[in-house]
Amino acid sequence: MNELKCPQCGAPVDPGATECRYCGERLSMQQSEQPDFGAQQENYQAGPAYGDGYQQGPAYGDTFQGGPQPNSYQGQPQVYQVPPQSQGYQQPMPGYYNNPAIDPSWPVKSKVCAGLLGLFLGGIGIHKFYLGKVGMGILYLCFCWTYIPAIVGFIEGIIYLCSSDENFMLKHRVRVK
Repeated sequence: MNELKCPQCGAPVDPGATECRYCGERLSMQQSEQPDFGAQQENYQAGPAYGDGYQQGPAYGDTFQGGPQPNSYQGQPQVYQVPPQSQGYQQPMPGYYNNPAIDPSWPVKSKVCAGLLGLFLGGIGIHKFYLGKVGMGILYLCFCWTYIPAIVGFIEGIIYLCSSDENFMLKHRVRVK
C-alpha cells in the first residue's frame, strides 16, 4: 500500500487523518478509488434515488456522457508534490509554519518557558539544559560564581521572549508548543 506523507513537512500521515500530527498542516481529501464508468457510458437512463450519494448525468468538466457520479467526498488525504519552479510566495495560515527547514523530529519546547528560565535561573544555565544544549549548560554552571552567566542568561531570556516563533525554532532546533 502507498505510504501517505504530509505535503508540508514530509512526515508519515495516518490514513483518514485530517491534519498532520507533527506540523498541524490540514490535509485536503481526495477520493482514493474512482469507479469504472466504462460500462455505463452508453445511454444511461435511470439513476439511483435522490440522496444515494450519486447524481445522474455528467458533472461540470466531465468528458463522458452519462453515468453515476460520486457525490460524497470520501477517501484518503491527498498527497502531492509541488514542482520547484511553481513554488511562489504563499501567506502562511495563522498558527501554522510554512517553513520546510523545520524538522518534525525536533523536540517540542515552550518559548515562554525557556525565556522565563533564562530570566530567573539563567545564572546556572537551566535554560540551556531545557533547550538541549548540555555543553553550554555545564559551562554556565561552572562559571556561575562570576555572575557573568546570570547577566548573559537574563539577556538571553529577554531575547527568547521577544523573538518570533519561527526564528526561535530555527535557531534552537526545537518546535514551539
